[in-house]
Amino acid sequence: MTWTAIIVLAVFSYAFKVLGFTVAGGRELRGPAADAMRLLPAALLAALVVVGTVTTDQALTIDGRLAGMAFAAFAVWRKWSFTIVVVGAAAVTALVRLLGA
Repeated sequence: MTWTAIIVLAVFSYAFKVLGFTVAGGRELRGPAADAMRLLPAALLAALVVVGTVTTDQALTIDGRLAGMAFAAFAVWRKWSFTIVVVGAAAVTALVRLLGA
C-alpha cells in the first residue's frame, strides 16, 4: 500500500467520524441502535484478531497461532491474569510450532 493510499484512507476515515458528529449532533442513540454501537468495537476487534490468526496472504492457514488463540480464549474465560494469558498463549504457540504442527 502506498503512502498516498494510506493518507487518502486516513482523511476519509477522519471525515467519516466528523460526519457522524455533525449529523448526530447532541442527540443520544436509543434502543437497538445504542446497543449495536456499544457492541461494535468488540466485534471489530474480534474480527481483526480472527483474520490475523487464521489467514496468511489471503489464504486460510491453520497453525500454532490458532492453538495459542484457543488457549488465550480459555484463559480469559477462566479470568486468569493478563500476564498468564499472553505468556501462556505465546508458550502454547511456540510449543505447537516446535512439535511441527
